[in-house]
Amino acid sequence: MTRSRLAIRGRSVHGRPVSEPHNLGAWVGWFDFRRAFHRPVKIINDAGDAGARELSCGRMLFLGLGTGLGSALIVDGVLEPLELAHLPYKHGRTYEDYVGLAGLKRLRKKKWRHHVNEVVQQLKTALQADYVVLGGGNARLLKELPPKTRLGDNANAFRGGFRLWTQSHRDSIRDRFVH
Repeated sequence: MTRSRLAIRGRSVHGRPVSEPHNLGAWVGWFDFRRAFHRPVKIINDAGDAGARELSCGRMLFLGLGTGLGSALIVDGVLEPLELAHLPYKHGRTYEDYVGLAGLKRLRKKKWRHHVNEVVQQLKTALQADYVVLGGGNARLLKELPPKTRLGDNANAFRGGFRLWTQSHRDSIRDRFVH
C-alpha cells in the first residue's frame, strides 16, 4: 500500500493535530486523514517535516521562515517538533510577528533581517543548539547568516517525509506518528 505523509501548520503530538493551525481552518477532532487518503498517514508539523531531513548528531535547531515561524529541534538524531512562533518576543508581539511574513511586510527587509538574526541567536542560546538551519520561503531573503547558521533546502521537507517512513529511522522518531 502506498504511504502518505502530511505536514500541517500547527501543533501535532503523537501523530495527531492538537490545536487548530494559526492560519488555517478547523482540523482537530473531526477530520480522519487516514480514511480520507485511503492509506496509512503520519502527521507532523511542517517544520518537523523539513527538519526530519536534517537528522544528525548533536543539537540542531531548524527554523522555517515563511508565512509564520516553524521550528523543530533535532538532538542526536531524535526529532522534536516545537512551537516557538507564538512565544512573546518584544512590545507585546511574538517571534512570528517579527520574523514571519507579517513582520517582513511591516518592518521591511533591513529591520526584518536584524530581527531574524536576533531571534536566531536567542533561540539557539536558549535551546543550546550547536547550529541552526534556516528554511522556508523567506530564508532566501537573508544577505548574511548569523554565526553557526546555514540555509536549508526547501526540498528537504519532501525528503524528510520519505525519511519518516524508513525502518532505520522509525525507532529514533519514537513512534510519534500514526502508522
